[in-house]
Amino acid sequence: MENGRTAEFLKGLFIGGLIGGAIGLLYAPKSGKETREDIEKKTDELLARAKEEYEVALEKTKKSYEAAIERLKELEVTAKKKVEEVEEKVEELTEKGKETVEESKGRLKRALEAGVGAFKEEKEEKGKKGRKKAD
Repeated sequence: MENGRTAEFLKGLFIGGLIGGAIGLLYAPKSGKETREDIEKKTDELLARAKEEYEVALEKTKKSYEAAIERLKELEVTAKKKVEEVEEKVEELTEKGKETVEESKGRLKRALEAGVGAFKEEKEEKGKKGRKKAD
């Protein structure tokens, strides 16, 4: 942040100096031709410096853009890895859930079979007692 402020200050100082120089030339005790030549010279210098500043800013922007693209690519790779990890966990949990359901079905089936068997035994037992009483 401080580097940005310093750079802005220096740019302002430079531009102010150029403007001050141009104004000084306009009010200098020189002939019109000399003054016009000086103004043209200073204008060319100003344009050259402006072009340099533009090139520097363009290069910085390009580097920032490339860095942002690179970071986005890294984030994309990281996101894909995370998605794959989540998919694996979901598959793992799904398999565990299926196993648990199968185990529960097996226990329920055995419990029902045991209950039906106990019911049949009880029914047979009552049937035998009822026949004995009838005899």
